[in-house]
Order: sequence, then structure tokens, then C-alpha cells
Amino acid sequence: MSATADRAETNLAVRLGFQPDMVVQELGYDDDVDQELREAIERATGTELVDEEYDDVADAVILWFREDDGDLTDALVDAIAYMEEGGSILLLTPKAGADGYVEPSEIGEASTTAGLSQTKSINAGKNWNGARLITPKGAAKKR
Repeated sequence: MSATADRAETNLAVRLGFQPDMVVQELGYDDDVDQELREAIERATGTELVDEEYDDVADAVILWFREDDGDLTDALVDAIAYMEEGGSILLLTPKAGADGYVEPSEIGEASTTAGLSQTKSINAGKNWNGARLITPKGAAKKR
């Protein structure tokens, strides 16, 4: 990858809210994920992504999800359980026409049912779309 492309990918990760020293948990990893985006997030945070085996809460979750991965609402609810209060989920789904494509209406419905709000949609790479999901401010628990 060129230095310019490297910077562009890292800037995308920063625009998505990834900051230095964040713990980012990755769910749904498979051989079809966008390695450049993964590496950009690691560069932006300065830490390696942690997997499903991580036994503490994360600041953010990356969820790679394909149509045949099961129920999206259940996957989002499970992802929330891994996340620090006030964290975000980056939901990554295959682009239209690709194997595993998930309809935007399904993403919207599953997000709402899981108690999440979509703040941003992005082109997350050659084969992936991304949606940044957060817990609505009014629903945040008081510490």
C-alpha cells in the first residue's frame, strides 16, 4: 500500500471515532474481511484488535456480519455486552451484489431493536459498507 493510501485508511479509522489506546474487539472475523481497514484501525489506536476470547470490556466493537451469519439483532445485542458504556459498534456488511449482502432495512430494524442509533454510514473498503452504531444518549445508564 502507498503512503497516501495508508494515510487515507488511517484517516477513515480516525473519522469513525477510533482513537489512541482504545481497546477494539473484533467479532465475525473470517478470511473475507478487509485487512487494510483492520490495519488502519490498529494504526489509529496503536493497539492490536482483540478477539471474542478477550475477557474484559472494550471501548469499541467491530462486527463483520454477513446475511448467513444468523440473526443480526442477536449479534448486535451480543456485541453490546462486550462494550464499555458509551462505546460504539462499527457494523461491517458486504456491499450490494456481494455474497452475504445485508439489506439496509434489516440493519435499521436490527439496530433499533437492539437499542442502537446509527450515526454514520461509510464506504469501508472495496467490498464492505460500514455503519457506526451507538447507544442513544437518553438510554445511557447513569454511573
